[in-house]
Amino acid sequence: MTDDIGAFVPGPRVRIEGRAGGPLAGLTFVAKDLFDVAGVPTGGGNHDWPTGRPVPTRHAWAVQTLLDAGATLIGKTITDEVSLGILGENAFDGTPLNVRAPGRVPGGSSSGSAAAVAAGLCDTALGTDTGGSVRVPASFCGLYGIRPTHGRLDVTGMLPQAPTSDTTGWFARDAATFARVSQVMLGEAIPTALPTRLIVAVDAFGFADADVAAALKPMVARLGGLLGDVREEVMVPPGLSVWARAQRTLQPHEAYTTFKDWLDERNPRFAFSVAKNLVMGALIPESERSWANLMRQEARGRMAYLLPVRTILCLPTTPFPAPLRGQKLSVLDPLRDRITCLCAQGGLAGHPQVSLPGTMVDGLPVGLSIIGPRGSDATLVAVAQALEKAEKTAT
Repeated sequence: MTDDIGAFVPGPRVRIEGRAGGPLAGLTFVAKDLFDVAGVPTGGGNHDWPTGRPVPTRHAWAVQTLLDAGATLIGKTITDEVSLGILGENAFDGTPLNVRAPGRVPGGSSSGSAAAVAAGLCDTALGTDTGGSVRVPASFCGLYGIRPTHGRLDVTGMLPQAPTSDTTGWFARDAATFARVSQVMLGEAIPTALPTRLIVAVDAFGFADADVAAALKPMVARLGGLLGDVREEVMVPPGLSVWARAQRTLQPHEAYTTFKDWLDERNPRFAFSVAKNLVMGALIPESERSWANLMRQEARGRMAYLLPVRTILCLPTTPFPAPLRGQKLSVLDPLRDRITCLCAQGGLAGHPQVSLPGTMVDGLPVGLSIIGPRGSDATLVAVAQALEKAEKTAT
């Protein structure tokens, strides 16, 4: 297969056949280059990361699970450096092409995985999500993408960043494939019963660009029609930027802790923006971390209140469609901050979240997210299927 979009890591292409007769037989997948594949170095998006490290002898749990279910691995995909990015631009391996939004970023850090699915190079793809790294590229590339309940899935063989926020996730172009893969990864059947209440996060819609909020309204209306009871609530009473600040305090410090021995021993090469974030993470004082941990507890309490059984919440996945590639750091940094304002609840509260495609703004995809109670991952997948069916019926 020709990689015309620059989604795969440079070097020889790996291919491992899935188990014959499994429930995912006939499907192909790729794995973000944070997942171990036996016999293949885990590159982590940084050319200094593999130096001195043994080549994995076992597949990561997520890779092995898909192989055992019959899916065939056809390659490893580009990631932002050691997952420290949200836009998908990598100084070492390049920026994969977003075929759904040419000339614009694919979103990161699961950039190559999302780009490969969007381009039809594979049926599904493994990514990771700490601060939005599945949800954001799903929105920018017009895909289904899931951040599961934090702690639900085994992350053995997945390169960590900030363990209290890290999750494995996956992408698909259509709801049927998304459901097949989700059933295997979650280890449970997709239910037929849907939630009975929808909460619309009015502060999140108000924070998004006006044209994004307007474009998502028909999807929200169809979703409300499926569930029946629709209510508006403020998701973050202290302000979206307050939760974002807490996540930007906890995640960078954890990332520095994760990589500090490597930094000390190897003095590795980084893009400036990545190095800056690690330096800032090292400088965060204990007083700030203590405040952020208290805010995490508040976030968990708030989300638990908003999301009792059979309730889901919706919000824009990202406040805008994919930005242009190759912009200045002074332009990109404020965009990253705005993205975090709509993604921070994932790392703070750990609830499952699915980004749904289906809306365009000036020809560019943007996603609608649904969030459920902890453990309701399969129910969110059922909602995704039902909404796709409703949209097809409407057209």
